[in-house]
Amino acid sequence: MATTSPSPAASDGTARPRAVTPGTVTAALLVPLLTVAGVATSLHTQEIEHGWADRQREACRHLPFPMAEYVAGWAGVGLGLAAVAVCVLLARRLRGRYGRRLGESRPGLVAGTTVWFNVLAIPMELIQLYVVHAAAAAGINLGDGC
Repeated sequence: MATTSPSPAASDGTARPRAVTPGTVTAALLVPLLTVAGVATSLHTQEIEHGWADRQREACRHLPFPMAEYVAGWAGVGLGLAAVAVCVLLARRLRGRYGRRLGESRPGLVAGTTVWFNVLAIPMELIQLYVVHAAAAAGINLGDGC
């Protein structure tokens, strides 16, 4: 039985598939998009709360707490965690399929850099979520004008 040796192109590592594919670019761009969406959604809870407080003061009575604020608070945290998950999955894909580290391609570098900003944003999103639940429990002071 004759054995054939592998071709030199396959053994020297030059025949690796390209790591920059449309799927890789899409996944890499999802990380900054999810990061910004998570921060914006978390900060939107403050606008919802101020609007709720203003409506209560105008009506001079307690109104039910807006469910949109709960949704925005939890969505901010969920989007922040989703950005980290997408970055981890992208890093695993680049390592497993292409044998590259996250920072060895431009899309991976974008995702890896952005995820560090997101790691800083997640505690802010958690604080905003705590504020949402604290505001719901405390209610609003209607003041002396009612």
